Amino acid sequence: MTLLYSQRENIILKYLITCSLLLIISFSSYSQVKSNSKTSVGIQTGYNRGFGIIGNYTIHHIAEGLPENIRFGIGYNRLNPGNAADARRIFINNATNGVPEKKGKSFDFRIDYMMPYKLFNLKDSYLVFGPRYSSFTANFNYIGGNENFDVTSKQWGIGLGAESYFKMNSRLDIVFATGLDYFFNSTLKGYDTSYTPNDDNINP
Repeated sequence: MTLLYSQRENIILKYLITCSLLLIISFSSYSQVKSNSKTSVGIQTGYNRGFGIIGNYTIHHIAEGLPENIRFGIGYNRLNPGNAADARRIFINNATNGVPEKKGKSFDFRIDYMMPYKLFNLKDSYLVFGPRYSSFTANFNYIGGNENFDVTSKQWGIGLGAESYFKMNSRLDIVFATGLDYFFNSTLKGYDTSYTPNDDNINP
């Protein structure tokens, strides 16, 4: 969760907007270098709430006679953590002194089960699904206000998508991918305050 607003209506509205944008099919491309057709490594970069990059490692044909693949991925994002004034009020107090500086980052981990599927009659296509894990950290520093604290959350999720591979040469593919990752609600912590999905909050 990167939106730090106190009013529940604003959170719900932004959540609906985010979900709507995620449901729009978006395409990204990245290169994949294969080694003996048994394993491959890939890299993907673009915009995900800020600049992001994902590296992955794929094991092809996970067992004898099985065409499925398993892919492991880790991603890093630098992002806007939210409203600094709201963060201070929500997690510490209503003070307004100090010049705010803020930064945010997230690490994303994923495992994909890649099942071959004829997508739009494309030869090398897959349905992709698997678990997700995300770790978010925001830092708010109020210069001259003597306040500097982190806001953190950790979330589990699931992902579903589709991918098509187009061979450029014997070692390089271009991949078009679309999908949706859904993350479950989790606790948001900052300073000595935490907010939970079931409203069992500490020092709210």
